Amino acid sequence: MIIQYKCQNCGADMVFDSKTGKLRCHSCGREDSIESMPIPDIPEGETDEKPDISLFSPNDISDDASVSHFGTSEAPYTHATLDDQTVQYCCKNCGAVVLTDKDTAATNCSFCGAPVVLGNRLSGELAPAKIIPFTISKEQAQQAFVKWAKKGRLCPKDFVTADRIKNITGMYVPFWLYDMQAQGDADATCTKVRTYTRGDYIYTETSYYHVYRRANLRYQRIPVDASEKMDDAMMDRIEPFDYKDLKDFNMPYLAGFLAEKYNYDDKQLLPRVSERVKEFADSYLRSTISGYSSVHYNRKDVQTAQQNAFYTLLPVWLVSYDYKDTEHMFIMNGQTGKIVGKPPLSKSRMTGWFLGISGISFFVMSLLYFLFMLI
Repeated sequence: MIIQYKCQNCGADMVFDSKTGKLRCHSCGREDSIESMPIPDIPEGETDEKPDISLFSPNDISDDASVSHFGTSEAPYTHATLDDQTVQYCCKNCGAVVLTDKDTAATNCSFCGAPVVLGNRLSGELAPAKIIPFTISKEQAQQAFVKWAKKGRLCPKDFVTADRIKNITGMYVPFWLYDMQAQGDADATCTKVRTYTRGDYIYTETSYYHVYRRANLRYQRIPVDASEKMDDAMMDRIEPFDYKDLKDFNMPYLAGFLAEKYNYDDKQLLPRVSERVKEFADSYLRSTISGYSSVHYNRKDVQTAQQNAFYTLLPVWLVSYDYKDTEHMFIMNGQTGKIVGKPPLSKSRMTGWFLGISGISFFVMSLLYFLFMLI
């Protein structure tokens, strides 16, 4: 079922505006609040009956539960599956075929550009509980990326000075937010070493301590991306997200952006988040044992348990950048603006930087040697 949000004034498509946090019509400027909108009642299964959905008025939202016949006399369907990876929908604006892969939950019509939300992929078990809406617009994201690229001291000069953004796409990436509990204990043998002089002798005194620590820790809202397409390491690096903007999910937030449903449920990703929590707990235990000359762990154990998991959509800008016939992909946090990626490096600049550092080091060492000789 395709859902499109229409303006009450002029009938144009409305999209989510990251600046105001509302649905906005770019034709007449009308804005509508999202928080007051009820979640549409999406019928289960596939049907040719048009659902009775009214978010503003009967004309405010357009949904498509129409049929595509493929040489069969059976009841029509809301969409047609072409293969295991491609699903076909029909745009309500222009009637063009919208091809999506199996994970797409929101997209745009390739012909008229109309933003569409695929409601059947956001209902039931696929319904997100929370969402952080975009707070950075496409124009802001583009300007921020160009500014970030210019800071690359080791990047080629023409990469830094040129604007070669090929494409920039706003996408809601599926995440699970975990509330986890960790219980850890550590048993260690620690030493304190004291050196002192008596007469002509230098004494070293070593004191040994038996140290035990136990901690009961709780971690809230640990994000783990649930998309098989996104690079896990890059998704980890764009953290943190500011959860003050976390809102209950509502479909209009997706209007004008891409979105995907999750590929992995919370149970499948539990081992990954458990490892992260163990690292957090281990770091905390280590931080509680300080002030010693040495620490030797006799035993250390951390156990984790899941308390809650919330299916959440988080905002990401995908930036495709052309440089010397090679496409470089960068990712920007759509809420905070943090950018991660691997820009190209200039061999000449790297060599110059290395020689510069070496020259400074040589000068400092020569100066110290000269001062030492004067003494």
